[in-house]
Amino acid sequence: MNGLSKESVTWVEIDEGSCDQRIDNFLCKHLKGVPKSHIYRILRSGEVRVNKKRVDQTCRLKLGDQLRIPPVRVAEKTVSAYVPANEFPILYEDDALLVINKPAGTAVHGGSGVSFGVIEQMRSARPQAKFLELVHRLDRETSGVLLLAKKRSALVAMHEIMREGNSDKRYFALVLGQWKNVKQHVKLPLHKFDTPRGEKRVMVREGGQASYTIFSLQKSWSDFTLLEAHLKTGRTHQIRVHLSHLGFPIAGDDKYGDFARNKELMKQGLKRMFLHAYSISFKHPLTGEPLNISAPLAPELQKFIDRLEKKA
Repeated sequence: MNGLSKESVTWVEIDEGSCDQRIDNFLCKHLKGVPKSHIYRILRSGEVRVNKKRVDQTCRLKLGDQLRIPPVRVAEKTVSAYVPANEFPILYEDDALLVINKPAGTAVHGGSGVSFGVIEQMRSARPQAKFLELVHRLDRETSGVLLLAKKRSALVAMHEIMREGNSDKRYFALVLGQWKNVKQHVKLPLHKFDTPRGEKRVMVREGGQASYTIFSLQKSWSDFTLLEAHLKTGRTHQIRVHLSHLGFPIAGDDKYGDFARNKELMKQGLKRMFLHAYSISFKHPLTGEPLNISAPLAPELQKFIDRLEKKA
């Protein structure tokens, strides 16, 4: 393998951004270009040491740990693609968390044909930040509240909060048709699959992942209904697939929606999917303080609602 050889032992002191991380995950990030098989080999051989002691791959690093990394051969660095620095509207920020109002059309991270997303742009805008990671994800075409962690301890704690169901995430969705029930509990199993073109999709199918959404009617018009969606689980495309399966596709949804109606809606000024993460509530992962963070409807969505009101 072409590469550059690190001829000497490297010593690393573990800082706030790396504590609580498993040592194998830390080494994979720190030794970019080194095959995972080699990383596990140097761990098994005892060449990697923490505070002069042998450890296995499950060891979790602590603040101030002294990590010994033996000489390794790493791949030559390739020139990374340019990522523009970009800050997004900030809804809340302290030394542990950053909450932004994500615009529609922006991916949360690079991959699947997208070279960069919110997280890469934020890191580029904040080169001094030692740690910045996504707490959760939003679909590219969904706008609204997005959480990022500025400390690993906050990230780990937020993941536990969400896993235990101790956060409250709510969305606004405008659907086609007249929804009747004031409140409806929807529990449908979701199955992920790839289309023949290699695109990720989700469908309702027995044996799929359990998923649960509570829909509450907010406002109805002759051809549309505005719903609040309260997520009890956080599956991929959950709200979109639940609503499409029930016969109430989200206006402007290009994956699970009514494509003919979407074309008409574009002419009427709605050029995106009407799904907005408007609110999240939880106890701060480090202080325990109750937080309720909300994001106003994006201007283009509010404008469409105003048009419906005028016609009513």
